[in-house]
Amino acid sequence: MRIAIVGTRGIPASYGGFETFAEELSSRLAARGHDVSVYCRERHGEPRYRGVRLRRLPTVRHKYFDTLAHTFLSTLHLLAHRVDAALYCNGANAIFTPWPRLFGIPVALNVDGIERKRKKWNRAAKAWYLLSEWLATFCPTAVVTDAAAIQDYYRERYGKGTTFIPYGAEVGKAAGTGELRSLGVGPGTYVLYVSRMEPENHPLEVRQAFEKARTGMKLALVGDAPYAQEYIRRVRQTADERIVMPGAVYGEGYRELGSHCFAYIHATEVGGTHPALIEAMGRGALALYRNTPENAEVAGGAGIPFEPEELTAKIELALALSAEERAAFGEKAMARVRERYSWEAVTDAYEGLLGRMAGIRR
Repeated sequence: MRIAIVGTRGIPASYGGFETFAEELSSRLAARGHDVSVYCRERHGEPRYRGVRLRRLPTVRHKYFDTLAHTFLSTLHLLAHRVDAALYCNGANAIFTPWPRLFGIPVALNVDGIERKRKKWNRAAKAWYLLSEWLATFCPTAVVTDAAAIQDYYRERYGKGTTFIPYGAEVGKAAGTGELRSLGVGPGTYVLYVSRMEPENHPLEVRQAFEKARTGMKLALVGDAPYAQEYIRRVRQTADERIVMPGAVYGEGYRELGSHCFAYIHATEVGGTHPALIEAMGRGALALYRNTPENAEVAGGAGIPFEPEELTAKIELALALSAEERAAFGEKAMARVRERYSWEAVTDAYEGLLGRMAGIRR
C-alpha cells in the first residue's frame, strides 16, 4: 500500500509520543514493503529515513496554530499525491479528514487523549478540542483510540465505536551508560522523570515531592516544551543539588536513562496511553505512576500507584524495597509490555486497519 502519516511534527522523533509513534510505525510498515510517507515540520538531511519518505512542509510557529497550519498544508499536498490510505494523528486535526475522503482516500484518525483538559490551552483552544471530539465521530473513515479508557469515553459520550490499538515499546535494557556519565549519575543512583514540561504533567510537583524525600539519590527531570518557558523556569527554581535537569533527551541517551534508573515517576493526568510509561516499563524500571484510569490500565499492577499528596511517601516506599522486590516489579513490567504493547503487534493492527480501509487484503 501507499500510506501517509499526517499531523505529527515528523521524524526522526525529537519531540513527543506521536513522533516516536510515527517513526516506529512508519519504519516497520516500510520494512514490510509498503510505500510510506510521513509529513514533517523540521528539515532532515535526506529525503528518506529508515526507509520512509519524508515530506517536509512549512508551518506557523505558534502555540495555537502550529499543528493546524501544518496539517492544512499537508492535506493539500496529500490531495495532489494520492495514497491508498492515510493516518492522521491528533484529534484537533479531525476537521481536515473529510478532504482526502472526498478524493477517494480513506482516513484513520488517532485521537490521542482528552486534550481539552490540558491546562496549557486557553478557552478557545479547549472549545476547538471539544468540537474536534464531535467531528471525529463522523469525519474520518475510522477512529483509533490507544487506551481502553478513551475508547469507553467516546462510546459513552458520543455513542461512537472506535478501534483500540495501543502504543508500542521496546523490551530490554540498553547496555551503554554514556548519558549517565554526562549527567554525573551512575546506574541505580537516580530517580527518573520524563515528560513534556507542562502543568498537567506535574514536573514541578514531582520536584517538590522529591525534595522532601530523605535520600542521597538524585532526581533526573528530563523534558522540555516549546511554549512553556515561564513554567519551566519555575520548575528549575531549586537549590537542591540532587535535582538534575538536562532538558530533552532522545535516542540512545533516553534509552540508557530508562534502563539504569532506580525508579521511574510518571505523573501525567491527561491523555491516553502515555509512551514514556510504557517505555520505562519495557526497560524494567520500577514505575511509580499517578493513579489515573489510563495510567492504571497500562501498569496493570506492575508498578506503584500514587495520589498527588502521597508521592513523597511512595518515593520513600520505593527506596525501602529490597533489590529482589524491585527486580520482581521490573520483570512483571517487561512481561506486561511484551504481552500487550509490542511494536510488531501494533504494526499488525494498523496494517490490517489501513488495508481494510483501502480494500486491500493482506
